[in-house]
Amino acid sequence: MDFEAIKSVYFVGAGGIGMSALERYFLSKKIFVGGYDRTACELTEKLRAEGADIHYTDDPTLIPAACLNPDHTLVVYTPAIPADHREMAYFRQHGFTIQKRAEVLGTLTRSMKGLCVAGTHGKTTTSSMLAHLMHQSHVGCNAFLGGITKNYGTNYLLSATSPYVVIEADEFDRSFHHLRPFATVVTATDADHLDIYGTEEAYLESFNHYTSLIQPGGALIAHRGLRMTPRLQEGVKLYDYARTEGDFHAENIRIGGGRIVFDFISPLGHISDVELGVPVSINIENGIAAMALAQLAGAEADEIRRAMASFGGVDRRFDFKLKTDRIVFLSDYAHHPAEIRQSILSLKEVFDNRRIAAIFQPHLYTRTRDFYKDFADSLSLLDEVILTEIYPARELPIEGVTSQIIYDELRPDMKRRLCHKADVPAIVEEGDWDVLVVLGAGDLDNYCDQIADILKKKYC
Repeated sequence: MDFEAIKSVYFVGAGGIGMSALERYFLSKKIFVGGYDRTACELTEKLRAEGADIHYTDDPTLIPAACLNPDHTLVVYTPAIPADHREMAYFRQHGFTIQKRAEVLGTLTRSMKGLCVAGTHGKTTTSSMLAHLMHQSHVGCNAFLGGITKNYGTNYLLSATSPYVVIEADEFDRSFHHLRPFATVVTATDADHLDIYGTEEAYLESFNHYTSLIQPGGALIAHRGLRMTPRLQEGVKLYDYARTEGDFHAENIRIGGGRIVFDFISPLGHISDVELGVPVSINIENGIAAMALAQLAGAEADEIRRAMASFGGVDRRFDFKLKTDRIVFLSDYAHHPAEIRQSILSLKEVFDNRRIAAIFQPHLYTRTRDFYKDFADSLSLLDEVILTEIYPARELPIEGVTSQIIYDELRPDMKRRLCHKADVPAIVEEGDWDVLVVLGAGDLDNYCDQIADILKKKYC
Protein backbone atom coordinates (compact mmCIF):
# COMPACT_ATOMS: atom_id res chain seq x y z
CA MET A 1 0.00 0.00 0.00
CA ASP A 2 1.26 3.47 -0.91
CA PHE A 3 1.83 5.43 2.33
CA GLU A 4 0.20 8.43 0.65
CA ALA A 5 -3.10 6.50 0.41
CA ILE A 6 -3.23 5.62 4.10
CA LYS A 7 -5.93 7.36 6.11
CA SER A 8 -5.91 5.03 9.12
CA VAL A 9 -3.60 2.43 10.66
CA TYR A 10 -4.67 -0.35 12.99
CA PHE A 11 -2.08 -1.99 15.28
CA VAL A 12 -2.58 -5.54 16.54
CA GLY A 13 -0.27 -5.66 19.54
CA ALA A 14 -0.47 -1.91 20.09
CA GLY A 15 1.29 -1.97 23.47
CA GLY A 16 4.60 -3.27 22.16
CA ILE A 17 7.49 -0.88 22.64
CA GLY A 18 8.47 -1.04 18.97
CA MET A 19 4.90 -0.78 17.76
CA SER A 20 4.29 2.33 19.85
CA ALA A 21 7.02 4.25 17.98
CA LEU A 22 5.18 3.63 14.70
CA GLU A 23 1.88 4.62 16.29
CA ARG A 24 3.42 7.92 17.31
CA TYR A 25 4.82 8.40 13.80
CA PHE A 26 1.40 8.03 12.19
CA LEU A 27 -0.26 10.18 14.86
CA SER A 28 2.27 12.91 14.04
CA LYS A 29 1.16 12.67 10.40
CA LYS A 30 -2.47 13.27 11.50
CA ILE A 31 -3.43 9.75 10.46
CA PHE A 32 -6.07 7.93 12.53
CA VAL A 33 -4.52 5.24 14.76
CA GLY A 34 -6.49 2.40 16.30
CA GLY A 35 -5.38 -0.83 17.88
CA TYR A 36 -5.71 -3.83 20.15
CA ASP A 37 -3.57 -5.22 22.94
CA ARG A 38 -4.25 -7.99 25.39
CA THR A 39 -3.83 -5.83 28.50
CA ALA A 40 -3.67 -2.17 29.37
CA CYS A 41 -0.33 -0.79 30.50
CA GLU A 42 1.30 2.57 31.11
CA LEU A 43 2.38 2.78 27.48
CA THR A 44 -1.06 2.04 26.00
CA GLU A 45 -2.63 4.62 28.31
CA LYS A 46 -0.09 7.20 27.15
CA LEU A 47 -0.90 6.36 23.53
CA ARG A 48 -4.60 6.73 24.22
CA ALA A 49 -3.92 10.14 25.73
CA GLU A 50 -1.99 11.05 22.60
CA GLY A 51 -4.97 10.17 20.40
CA ALA A 52 -4.80 6.45 19.65
CA ASP A 53 -8.05 4.44 19.92
CA ILE A 54 -6.92 1.25 21.71
CA HIS A 55 -9.01 -1.51 23.29
CA TYR A 56 -8.16 -4.72 25.15
CA THR A 57 -10.64 -7.37 23.97
CA ASP A 58 -10.07 -9.44 20.82
CA ASP A 59 -13.39 -8.58 19.19
CA PRO A 60 -13.82 -7.41 15.56
CA THR A 61 -16.91 -5.40 16.56
CA LEU A 62 -14.63 -3.14 18.62
CA ILE A 63 -12.50 -2.11 15.65
CA PRO A 64 -13.07 1.66 15.16
CA ALA A 65 -15.21 2.66 12.18
CA ALA A 66 -12.29 4.69 10.81
CA CYS A 67 -10.33 1.44 10.37
CA LEU A 68 -12.99 -0.60 8.54
CA ASN A 69 -12.21 0.44 4.95
CA PRO A 70 -9.58 -1.89 3.42
CA ASP A 71 -8.83 0.64 0.66
CA HIS A 72 -7.18 3.12 3.00
CA THR A 73 -6.46 1.20 6.23
CA LEU A 74 -3.08 -0.40 6.87
CA VAL A 75 -2.99 -3.17 9.48
CA VAL A 76 0.29 -3.61 11.35
CA TYR A 77 0.88 -6.62 13.59
CA THR A 78 3.56 -8.12 15.78
CA PRO A 79 4.72 -11.75 15.21
CA ALA A 80 3.78 -12.52 18.84
CA ILE A 81 0.06 -12.39 17.92
CA PRO A 82 -1.44 -15.94 17.99
CA ALA A 83 -2.63 -17.59 14.79
CA ASP A 84 -6.25 -17.79 16.00
CA HIS A 85 -6.58 -14.07 16.73
CA ARG A 86 -10.14 -13.05 15.76
CA GLU A 87 -9.39 -9.50 14.65
CA MET A 88 -6.52 -10.68 12.45
CA ALA A 89 -8.86 -13.24 10.89
CA TYR A 90 -11.34 -10.44 10.15
CA PHE A 91 -8.71 -8.34 8.42
CA ARG A 92 -7.51 -11.27 6.33
CA GLN A 93 -11.04 -12.24 5.28
CA HIS A 94 -11.86 -8.70 4.17
CA GLY A 95 -8.81 -8.02 2.03
CA PHE A 96 -6.92 -5.52 4.18
CA THR A 97 -3.26 -4.73 3.58
CA ILE A 98 -1.49 -6.43 6.49
CA GLN A 99 2.17 -5.87 7.29
CA LYS A 100 4.59 -6.70 10.06
CA ARG A 101 6.06 -3.77 11.94
CA ALA A 102 9.40 -4.51 10.24
CA GLU A 103 7.83 -4.21 6.79
CA VAL A 104 6.60 -0.71 7.62
CA LEU A 105 10.04 0.25 8.89
CA GLY A 106 11.49 -1.22 5.70
CA THR A 107 9.34 1.15 3.65
CA LEU A 108 10.75 4.06 5.66
CA THR A 109 14.34 2.93 4.97
CA ARG A 110 13.57 3.08 1.26
CA SER A 111 12.37 6.66 1.46
CA MET A 112 15.00 7.90 3.96
CA LYS A 113 18.59 7.01 4.82
CA GLY A 114 18.40 4.27 7.41
CA LEU A 115 21.00 4.19 10.17
CA CYS A 116 20.31 0.77 11.64
CA VAL A 117 21.70 -1.10 14.66
CA ALA A 118 21.55 -4.89 14.57
CA GLY A 119 22.93 -7.59 16.85
CA THR A 120 22.00 -10.07 19.55
CA HIS A 121 22.50 -7.46 22.24
CA GLY A 122 23.34 -3.79 22.60
CA LYS A 123 20.80 -2.70 19.97
CA THR A 124 18.55 -0.53 22.10
CA THR A 125 21.27 1.36 23.95
CA THR A 126 23.38 1.88 20.82
CA SER A 127 20.48 3.01 18.63
CA SER A 128 19.16 5.30 21.38
CA MET A 129 22.62 6.78 21.85
CA LEU A 130 22.92 7.26 18.08
CA ALA A 131 19.52 8.95 17.92
CA HIS A 132 20.58 11.35 20.68
CA LEU A 133 23.86 12.13 18.89
CA MET A 134 22.04 12.83 15.64
CA HIS A 135 19.19 14.77 17.23
CA GLN A 136 21.63 17.02 19.08
CA SER A 137 23.69 17.63 15.92
CA HIS A 138 23.01 19.95 13.00
CA VAL A 139 22.03 16.87 10.93
CA GLY A 140 19.03 15.77 12.99
CA CYS A 141 17.16 12.48 12.57
CA ASN A 142 13.95 10.55 12.84
CA ALA A 143 14.14 7.53 15.17
CA PHE A 144 12.20 4.35 15.93
CA LEU A 145 13.66 2.78 19.06
CA GLY A 146 13.12 -0.28 21.22
CA GLY A 147 13.24 1.56 24.52
CA ILE A 148 12.14 4.77 26.20
CA THR A 149 15.02 7.26 26.21
CA LYS A 150 15.70 9.16 29.42
CA ASN A 151 16.52 12.32 27.47
CA TYR A 152 13.19 12.52 25.66
CA GLY A 153 10.79 10.25 27.54
CA THR A 154 9.83 8.52 24.31
CA ASN A 155 10.99 5.89 21.83
CA TYR A 156 10.29 8.08 18.80
CA LEU A 157 11.88 11.22 17.37
CA LEU A 158 10.62 13.21 14.40
CA SER A 159 12.46 15.64 12.14
CA ALA A 160 10.81 17.63 9.39
CA THR A 161 14.11 18.14 7.55
CA SER A 162 16.61 15.34 8.25
CA PRO A 163 16.95 12.59 5.61
CA TYR A 164 18.11 10.09 8.27
CA VAL A 165 16.09 7.57 10.26
CA VAL A 166 17.58 5.60 13.16
CA ILE A 167 16.12 2.10 13.48
CA GLU A 168 16.74 -0.77 15.87
CA ALA A 169 17.09 -3.74 13.50
CA ASP A 170 15.48 -6.74 15.21
CA GLU A 171 16.56 -10.23 14.11
CA PHE A 172 13.57 -11.94 15.76
CA ASP A 173 11.47 -13.69 13.11
CA ARG A 174 13.99 -12.35 10.52
CA SER A 175 12.30 -8.96 10.83
CA PHE A 176 15.44 -7.05 9.88
CA HIS A 177 15.38 -8.61 6.40
CA HIS A 178 12.69 -6.06 5.50
CA LEU A 179 15.11 -3.16 6.04
CA ARG A 180 17.32 -1.48 3.46
CA PRO A 181 19.94 0.29 5.56
CA PHE A 182 22.11 3.11 4.32
CA ALA A 183 24.59 2.22 7.07
CA THR A 184 24.42 -0.32 9.87
CA VAL A 185 26.24 -1.52 12.94
CA VAL A 186 26.24 -5.20 13.91
CA THR A 187 27.07 -5.45 17.61
CA ALA A 188 27.01 -9.21 18.22
CA THR A 189 25.92 -12.51 16.67
CA ASP A 190 25.65 -14.77 19.72
CA ALA A 191 22.99 -17.36 18.91
CA ASP A 192 19.46 -16.55 20.09
CA HIS A 193 15.84 -17.16 19.06
CA LEU A 194 16.57 -20.79 18.24
CA ASP A 195 12.82 -21.44 18.49
CA ILE A 196 12.64 -19.45 15.23
CA TYR A 197 15.94 -20.30 13.55
CA GLY A 198 16.43 -23.90 14.66
CA THR A 199 20.24 -23.86 14.51
CA GLU A 200 23.07 -21.45 15.22
CA GLU A 201 24.12 -21.73 11.58
CA ALA A 202 20.71 -20.52 10.40
CA TYR A 203 20.90 -17.66 12.90
CA LEU A 204 24.30 -16.58 11.57
CA GLU A 205 23.09 -16.86 7.99
CA SER A 206 20.32 -14.38 8.77
CA PHE A 207 22.99 -11.79 9.60
CA ASN A 208 24.93 -12.62 6.45
CA HIS A 209 21.78 -11.98 4.41
CA TYR A 210 21.08 -8.78 6.35
CA THR A 211 24.45 -7.34 5.27
CA SER A 212 23.50 -7.90 1.62
CA LEU A 213 20.61 -5.45 2.06
CA ILE A 214 22.85 -2.42 2.74
CA GLN A 215 22.37 0.12 -0.02
CA PRO A 216 25.23 0.76 -2.48
CA GLY A 217 27.33 3.65 -1.23
CA GLY A 218 26.53 2.75 2.38
CA ALA A 219 28.58 1.12 5.11
CA LEU A 220 28.76 -1.85 7.48
CA ILE A 221 30.42 -1.33 10.87
CA ALA A 222 30.84 -4.79 12.43
CA HIS A 223 32.19 -5.64 15.85
CA ARG A 224 35.61 -7.23 15.42
CA GLY A 225 35.65 -11.02 15.64
CA LEU A 226 31.99 -11.72 14.82
CA ARG A 227 31.08 -15.11 13.41
CA MET A 228 29.62 -13.60 10.28
CA THR A 229 30.49 -13.57 6.57
CA PRO A 230 29.25 -10.25 5.15
CA ARG A 231 27.81 -10.26 1.63
CA LEU A 232 28.15 -6.63 0.65
CA GLN A 233 26.91 -5.00 -2.52
CA GLU A 234 29.43 -3.15 -4.65
CA GLY A 235 30.34 0.22 -3.17
CA VAL A 236 29.49 -0.66 0.44
CA LYS A 237 32.37 0.19 2.80
CA LEU A 238 33.35 -2.28 5.52
CA TYR A 239 34.67 -1.12 8.91
CA ASP A 240 35.24 -2.91 12.19
CA TYR A 241 35.23 -1.72 15.79
CA ALA A 242 35.93 -2.93 19.31
CA ARG A 243 36.84 -1.48 22.67
CA THR A 244 40.58 -1.08 22.03
CA GLU A 245 41.10 -2.20 18.43
CA GLY A 246 39.60 -1.89 14.98
CA ASP A 247 38.94 0.98 12.58
CA PHE A 248 36.91 2.61 15.34
CA HIS A 249 38.09 2.11 18.93
CA ALA A 250 38.93 3.80 22.23
CA GLU A 251 42.31 4.79 23.63
CA ASN A 252 43.41 6.40 26.88
CA ILE A 253 40.41 4.98 28.77
CA ARG A 254 40.01 6.51 32.24
CA ILE A 255 37.62 4.83 34.70
CA GLY A 256 37.19 6.11 38.25
CA GLY A 257 35.18 8.30 40.55
CA GLY A 258 31.96 7.28 38.82
CA ARG A 259 33.20 8.59 35.44
CA ILE A 260 34.40 7.00 32.20
CA VAL A 261 36.39 9.15 29.74
CA PHE A 262 38.28 8.04 26.63
CA ASP A 263 39.62 9.18 23.27
CA PHE A 264 37.65 8.03 20.21
CA ILE A 265 39.93 6.82 17.40
CA SER A 266 38.31 6.94 13.96
CA PRO A 267 39.36 6.98 10.30
CA LEU A 268 36.91 9.87 9.94
CA GLY A 269 38.61 11.99 12.62
CA HIS A 270 39.61 11.39 16.25
CA ILE A 271 37.61 12.90 19.14
CA SER A 272 39.45 13.39 22.43
CA ASP A 273 38.04 13.30 25.96
CA VAL A 274 34.68 11.67 25.28
CA GLU A 275 32.78 11.21 28.54
CA LEU A 276 29.96 8.70 28.92
CA GLY A 277 26.72 10.11 30.29
CA VAL A 278 25.93 6.61 31.57
CA PRO A 279 29.31 5.46 32.96
CA VAL A 280 29.26 1.67 32.63
CA SER A 281 32.05 0.00 30.71
CA ILE A 282 29.87 -1.78 28.14
CA ASN A 283 28.83 1.68 26.96
CA ILE A 284 32.38 2.27 25.74
CA GLU A 285 31.71 -0.16 22.89
CA ASN A 286 28.12 0.97 22.45
CA GLY A 287 29.39 4.55 22.26
CA ILE A 288 32.09 3.69 19.72
CA ALA A 289 29.47 2.12 17.44
CA ALA A 290 27.04 5.03 17.82
CA MET A 291 29.73 7.66 17.24
CA ALA A 292 30.95 5.82 14.14
CA LEU A 293 27.50 5.91 12.54
CA ALA A 294 26.99 9.53 13.59
CA GLN A 295 30.29 10.51 11.97
CA LEU A 296 29.33 8.72 8.75
CA ALA A 297 26.09 10.73 8.72
CA GLY A 298 27.91 14.03 9.13
CA ALA A 299 27.73 14.86 12.84
CA GLU A 300 30.68 17.01 13.94
CA ALA A 301 33.23 16.25 16.65
CA ASP A 302 32.12 18.91 19.14
CA GLU A 303 28.46 17.91 18.65
CA ILE A 304 29.30 14.27 19.29
CA ARG A 305 31.40 15.02 22.38
CA ARG A 306 28.66 17.16 23.96
CA ALA A 307 25.90 14.68 23.17
CA MET A 308 27.81 11.67 24.53
CA ALA A 309 28.20 13.45 27.87
CA SER A 310 24.52 14.39 28.01
CA PHE A 311 23.10 10.98 27.02
CA GLY A 312 20.88 9.94 29.91
CA GLY A 313 20.35 6.29 28.98
CA VAL A 314 17.30 4.14 28.33
CA ASP A 315 14.66 2.72 30.67
CA ARG A 316 15.72 -0.76 31.86
CA ARG A 317 19.20 -0.52 30.28
CA PHE A 318 21.64 0.02 33.17
CA ASP A 319 18.81 2.04 34.66
CA PHE A 320 20.05 3.26 38.03
CA LYS A 321 17.18 3.57 40.49
CA LEU A 322 19.32 4.32 43.54
CA LYS A 323 23.00 5.23 43.70
CA THR A 324 24.71 6.25 46.93
CA ASP A 325 28.01 5.43 48.63
CA ARG A 326 26.17 2.77 50.64
CA ILE A 327 23.76 1.21 48.14
CA VAL A 328 23.46 0.89 44.36
CA PHE A 329 20.28 -0.47 42.80
CA LEU A 330 19.58 -0.72 39.09
CA SER A 331 17.53 -2.53 36.47
CA ASP A 332 18.95 -4.03 33.29
CA TYR A 333 17.06 -5.65 30.41
CA ALA A 334 19.83 -8.23 29.82
CA HIS A 335 18.13 -11.56 29.07
CA HIS A 336 20.64 -13.49 26.94
CA PRO A 337 23.65 -15.20 28.58
CA ALA A 338 26.16 -13.03 26.68
CA GLU A 339 24.26 -9.86 27.66
CA ILE A 340 24.16 -10.91 31.28
CA ARG A 341 27.90 -11.64 31.27
CA GLN A 342 28.64 -8.20 29.83
CA SER A 343 26.29 -6.54 32.30
CA ILE A 344 27.92 -8.22 35.29
CA LEU A 345 31.47 -7.57 34.06
CA SER A 346 30.60 -3.91 33.51
CA LEU A 347 29.27 -3.64 37.07
CA LYS A 348 32.34 -5.40 38.48
CA GLU A 349 34.63 -3.00 36.64
CA VAL A 350 32.82 0.17 37.74
CA PHE A 351 32.06 -1.04 41.29
CA ASP A 352 35.36 -2.74 41.95
CA ASN A 353 35.63 -4.61 45.27
CA ARG A 354 31.91 -4.25 46.01
CA ARG A 355 29.57 -7.22 46.52
CA ILE A 356 27.23 -7.61 43.54
CA ALA A 357 23.92 -9.50 43.70
CA ALA A 358 21.25 -10.03 41.05
CA ILE A 359 17.61 -10.98 40.94
CA PHE A 360 17.12 -12.73 37.59
CA GLN A 361 13.87 -13.63 35.85
CA PRO A 362 14.55 -15.96 32.88
CA HIS A 363 12.71 -14.94 29.71
CA LEU A 364 11.07 -17.70 27.60
CA TYR A 365 11.04 -21.44 28.13
CA THR A 366 12.83 -22.11 24.83
CA ARG A 367 15.69 -19.71 25.61
CA THR A 368 16.05 -21.27 29.08
CA ARG A 369 16.07 -24.77 27.56
CA ASP A 370 18.65 -23.84 24.93
CA PHE A 371 21.03 -21.83 27.10
CA TYR A 372 20.55 -22.82 30.75
CA LYS A 373 24.21 -23.80 31.20
CA ASP A 374 25.34 -20.53 29.62
CA PHE A 375 22.99 -18.60 31.91
CA ALA A 376 24.51 -20.37 34.91
CA ASP A 377 28.07 -19.63 33.75
CA SER A 378 27.28 -15.92 33.43
CA LEU A 379 25.35 -15.66 36.69
CA SER A 380 28.15 -17.47 38.52
CA LEU A 381 30.24 -14.32 38.10
CA LEU A 382 28.03 -12.75 40.80
CA ASP A 383 28.45 -12.90 44.55
CA GLU A 384 24.78 -13.76 44.98
CA VAL A 385 21.88 -14.64 42.69
CA ILE A 386 18.13 -14.96 43.25
CA LEU A 387 16.20 -16.79 40.53
CA THR A 388 12.46 -16.31 39.99
CA GLU A 389 10.14 -18.36 37.83
CA ILE A 390 10.41 -18.08 34.02
CA TYR A 391 8.54 -15.26 32.27
CA PRO A 392 6.65 -17.09 29.46
CA ALA A 393 5.78 -14.13 27.17
CA ARG A 394 4.33 -15.77 24.05
CA GLU A 395 5.19 -19.37 25.02
CA LEU A 396 3.52 -22.33 26.71
CA PRO A 397 5.43 -24.26 29.40
CA ILE A 398 7.89 -26.97 28.36
CA GLU A 399 8.04 -30.05 30.57
CA GLY A 400 11.16 -30.09 32.71
CA VAL A 401 12.15 -26.53 31.88
CA THR A 402 12.09 -24.32 34.97
CA SER A 403 14.52 -21.97 36.70
CA GLN A 404 15.69 -25.00 38.64
CA ILE A 405 17.83 -26.20 35.72
CA ILE A 406 19.78 -22.91 35.81
CA TYR A 407 20.02 -23.08 39.60
CA ASP A 408 21.50 -26.58 39.49
CA GLU A 409 24.35 -25.41 37.22
CA LEU A 410 25.35 -22.36 39.30
CA ARG A 411 28.73 -22.23 41.02
CA PRO A 412 28.11 -24.48 44.05
CA ASP A 413 29.92 -22.25 46.54
CA MET A 414 27.96 -19.09 45.70
CA LYS A 415 24.99 -17.72 47.64
CA ARG A 416 21.86 -18.59 45.63
CA ARG A 417 18.16 -19.19 46.02
CA LEU A 418 14.96 -19.81 44.08
CA CYS A 419 11.77 -17.87 44.74
CA HIS A 420 8.48 -16.67 43.28
CA LYS A 421 8.62 -13.12 41.96
CA ALA A 422 5.90 -12.10 44.42
CA ASP A 423 8.35 -12.92 47.25
CA VAL A 424 11.08 -10.61 45.91
CA PRO A 425 10.17 -7.52 48.02
CA ALA A 426 10.29 -9.55 51.23
CA ILE A 427 13.64 -11.06 50.27
CA VAL A 428 15.04 -7.61 49.57
CA GLU A 429 13.72 -6.42 52.93
CA GLU A 430 15.46 -9.19 54.85
CA GLY A 431 18.74 -9.20 52.92
CA ASP A 432 21.95 -7.18 53.14
CA TRP A 433 22.93 -5.53 49.85
CA ASP A 434 25.72 -3.50 48.38
CA VAL A 435 25.11 -3.48 44.61
CA LEU A 436 21.79 -5.05 43.56
CA VAL A 437 20.58 -5.45 39.97
CA VAL A 438 17.29 -6.75 38.57
CA LEU A 439 18.04 -8.64 35.34
CA GLY A 440 15.67 -9.82 32.60
CA ALA A 441 13.18 -8.82 29.93
CA GLY A 442 10.03 -9.94 31.75
CA ASP A 443 7.79 -8.17 34.24
CA LEU A 444 10.03 -8.25 37.31
CA ASP A 445 10.86 -4.62 36.53
CA ASN A 446 7.37 -3.78 37.81
CA TYR A 447 8.73 -4.33 41.34
CA CYS A 448 11.62 -1.90 40.95
CA ASP A 449 9.91 1.12 42.51
CA GLN A 450 8.89 -0.97 45.51
CA ILE A 451 12.41 -2.39 45.84
CA ALA A 452 13.90 1.12 45.62
CA ASP A 453 11.59 2.31 48.40
CA ILE A 454 12.64 -0.62 50.62
CA LEU A 455 16.33 0.06 50.02
CA LYS A 456 15.93 3.79 50.73
CA LYS A 457 14.37 3.02 54.10
CA LYS A 458 17.10 0.49 54.91
CA TYR A 459 20.16 2.44 53.88
CA CYS A 460 19.38 6.10 53.23
